[in-house]
Amino acid sequence: MSISAAMVKSLRDKTGAGMMDCKKALAENNGDEEKAIDWLRQKGLSKAAKKAGRATTEGLVGCVVEGKVAALAEFKCETDFVARNEAFIALSQKFAQDVAANGAEGFTDRVANDVTDCIATLGENMSAGRAARVALANDGVIGSYVHSNGKIGVLVAIEGSSDAELAKNIAMQVAATNPVSLDSSSIPADLIAREREIHRQKTLEEGKPENIVDKIVDGRMQKFFKEVTLLDQPYIRDDKMAVKDLLKGGAKVVEFVRFALGEDAVAEEEEAE
Repeated sequence: MSISAAMVKSLRDKTGAGMMDCKKALAENNGDEEKAIDWLRQKGLSKAAKKAGRATTEGLVGCVVEGKVAALAEFKCETDFVARNEAFIALSQKFAQDVAANGAEGFTDRVANDVTDCIATLGENMSAGRAARVALANDGVIGSYVHSNGKIGVLVAIEGSSDAELAKNIAMQVAATNPVSLDSSSIPADLIAREREIHRQKTLEEGKPENIVDKIVDGRMQKFFKEVTLLDQPYIRDDKMAVKDLLKGGAKVVEFVRFALGEDAVAEEEEAE
């Protein structure tokens, strides 16, 4: 098939690989961008495993914590100028409070009139995005963190502890490292299979003997698990310890939610391609 300049640019933006390498990757994979990303990683040419998840829209992630209940809500707009408007900021918090009180289901319908009124006031297209509600069933604490630009929001629910600072520190960990799951047992099977195949092909490309390839891949997968599972990740404030080492006296992380504004739009674009 014909490989367009736009296809090459898109792949380059997402991987950091060279233009010719991107063009070859697309040609080798019949223009399938996701397979081309894997191909570049197998060849060791991708400079970023997943730049595709970067945010592409403006707005804010509203966040509220009210005792054993907390919520995140996305409020999107066209420009950063509007996202810094006091009315827009206030409405993003109101949306998060709505989710805390009423749940995530039906969120966009409930706030549709508020969004319309804000569009009329500020003169820019806007929309309510994703929403999430976290509630503790037992004694514990919910930590939250919103990045300074307002575009990343995190909630972490911990049972068996009332240590608010611990909860906030782990929320900051989630914001910084974007883990896939709590531990290796909860990583989606398709992601494990895909990652294993990438490492296997990369190991073969390196010319390693066939009889030790699986052993090398096993080692690389263990490193992968530590990178993407919250409890096994090195703690960002002290990389000599894992996040799970912070949990004392029966404390356990039972849930976490992380929103990075715009990442869902990127995912939808990738599926459409």
